[in-house]
Amino acid sequence: MTAIAAVETETQPQLSGPVGRTCLWQDLGRVDYRAAWDLQLQHVEILKKREGGQDCLFFVEHPHVITFGRNGKDENLLVSRDRLSHLGIAYQETDRGGDVTYHGPGQLVCYPVMDLKRWKRDVGAYLRALEEVLILTLADYGLEGRRDPSATGVWVGDAKVAAMGVHLSRWVTSHGFALNVHTDLDYFRYIVPCGLARPVTSIEQLLGEVPDVNQLRTRILERFGTVFRRAMIHSGSDRIEKGS
Repeated sequence: MTAIAAVETETQPQLSGPVGRTCLWQDLGRVDYRAAWDLQLQHVEILKKREGGQDCLFFVEHPHVITFGRNGKDENLLVSRDRLSHLGIAYQETDRGGDVTYHGPGQLVCYPVMDLKRWKRDVGAYLRALEEVLILTLADYGLEGRRDPSATGVWVGDAKVAAMGVHLSRWVTSHGFALNVHTDLDYFRYIVPCGLARPVTSIEQLLGEVPDVNQLRTRILERFGTVFRRAMIHSGSDRIEKGS
C-alpha cells in the first residue's frame, strides 16, 4: 500500500480553525495494522514537508490484532505471544500513546492525519475533540456517551465503547480511535484493555442490533467536520496516495 498522552481538561472542545478547510477521507476496508500504519506515516511526512499538504482521514477495519502502546505494561497482556499466534491474533508494538488494546472485525477504526498547526496546537484539546466526535455520533443513536476524567476514550455507563491513542510529530497526528460496532468482545479477555480493569461494550450490545456501518461512517464524518470545522471530501485512492 502506498501513500496517499493527554492533558486532561474540564472544558468541552470548542469549534475553531478556518471554516471551509478540507479534509480528504477514504474507507480502506479491511487492512493489516502495519500496512495502515505505514500509510499514515507516509502522509505524516507529506504534511511535515509540504505547506500545501492535505489533511486526511482513513477508515479501516483490522484483522485480529493486539497493539502495544508507548505506555504499555507487560502485565496487561494476559496470554503469551505464542498463544496469540495460535489463536490467529497478530501482535504489534506501536508509537501511539496508551497501553494495550485489541482491534478486530466489527470495529470502525478512524485514523486522522492532520496538521494541528492549522487547527489548535493543543494535544489535550485534540483528544477532547475526538471524544466529542464520538459522543455526538453516539447521541445520533440515542446513546449517552461520556468522558472519564482519568482516561481517554468514550464510555456508555461504566463500559468503554471507544478506545483512543494518538501520536504527534511536529504537530502532525497519526493513529486515532476504534469504535466497537459489532465487535466480538470475547477477544478483549486476552488483555486488560488500555490498562483499565473495566468492561467494554459495543453499539450492537447497547442497541440490541447492528447499525448500518455506512450510515455510521457518514455520521462520524459529519460530526468530525463540525467539531474540526473541516469540509470532508471523499477521495479516490489516486488522489490520496499522491498526497494532493
